Amino acid sequence: MSRSVCVVGAGIVGVSTAIWLQRDGHRVTLIDREGPAAGASFGNGGVLASCSIVPVTVPGLVRKAPRMLFDPRQPLFLRWRYLPRLVPWLARYLRNASEQGATRAAAALVDIIGDSLHDHQALAADTGAERWIVPSDYLYIYRDRDQFHADTFGWDLRRRFGFDWDELEGPEFHAYDPAFAPGLNYAVRLGGHGRIADPGRYVQDLAAHFKRQGGRMVRAEVTDIVRENGAVTGVRTTAETLPCDAAVLALGAWSGPIARRLGIDVPLESERGYHLELWEPSVMPRAPVMVAAGKFVATPMEGRLRLAGVVEFGGLDAPPSRAPLELLRRNVRAALPGITWGETREWMGHRPAPADSVPVIGAVPGVDGAYMGFGHHHIGLTGGPKTGRLLAQLVSGRQPNVDLAPYSPSRFVRKGG
Repeated sequence: MSRSVCVVGAGIVGVSTAIWLQRDGHRVTLIDREGPAAGASFGNGGVLASCSIVPVTVPGLVRKAPRMLFDPRQPLFLRWRYLPRLVPWLARYLRNASEQGATRAAAALVDIIGDSLHDHQALAADTGAERWIVPSDYLYIYRDRDQFHADTFGWDLRRRFGFDWDELEGPEFHAYDPAFAPGLNYAVRLGGHGRIADPGRYVQDLAAHFKRQGGRMVRAEVTDIVRENGAVTGVRTTAETLPCDAAVLALGAWSGPIARRLGIDVPLESERGYHLELWEPSVMPRAPVMVAAGKFVATPMEGRLRLAGVVEFGGLDAPPSRAPLELLRRNVRAALPGITWGETREWMGHRPAPADSVPVIGAVPGVDGAYMGFGHHHIGLTGGPKTGRLLAQLVSGRQPNVDLAPYSPSRFVRKGG
């Protein structure tokens, strides 16, 4: 049965959802206050990082985090004035920093991101956006074998959930990619991954395809999901109310206020992410890499090298900080000695971080026709197409072949709501 569906948010999750709904025969309106790919879907690291199932909240984080905050060489930053507002979320977040919590999150994430390259290829097929998808290896680079072994917990977790890799040491690694510093002598190479050569244009091209296929796009700020007798009847914007019989909330880090109006109180924070783009670089890595020593990603893109991976906590309103960008500059010069480039471009954006590191995906309990898809931390690009497909299946009344219980909005039902 064809439905009238409003998708709120035009990042990769919202655009993916809109396309899959459209393919199912629904009448779809895509709503965003700034247009497609205006936020994290523009500024992400660009890696289809299927292996990124290990959350930040691994055992030992509680002990390491304070040292990281006071070490300017570490990729974790905090705007101290924001700390009082952060504390309630942070307390819940750190409670998950255990073997049990990390394993639970990994088990949930693998079903969303574990086959990301194929998920993107299926989404983008015959849209014109497929030209931006580049199959590739993905490498984690370490100083030496000992530094690699310090990450044993994460690699054991990946192996447990089906990932395999090669290990390249010394001359073998430098023969694979001679761009890297001699002090980086150990690499883990995972096949079957991919990169997006221009994330912003990729999502914009997907949205343009959606529009060509008859989809409606509205640029407006959404303030509420309208309900009557427990069922969705429309989406309210600052300009008008758009009628519909189903609505999908996919506003990323800005999803919290509308979710609360629907009775779902997600402990959600912004992981303020930064990227630095080096245009016309003299050196380009062979494949996207995570340089473990600096916890940053370097991804080859069209005409430039994008550096990303720094995390700052400081809320949605504070301006960008200089320190994360300067750290990225220092780290790339250390990893790729002698690199030069022409133009530099900088970006800061907001990645949605639930306290349990598991995205919110599914139907809203007690509200017929309301659905949610947000909270992917730093893997939104990786998991967007699969999330969109699952949401489209739910809206269409089909049973997904994935157990959606770990992602359910019901785990955050507001008390008394």
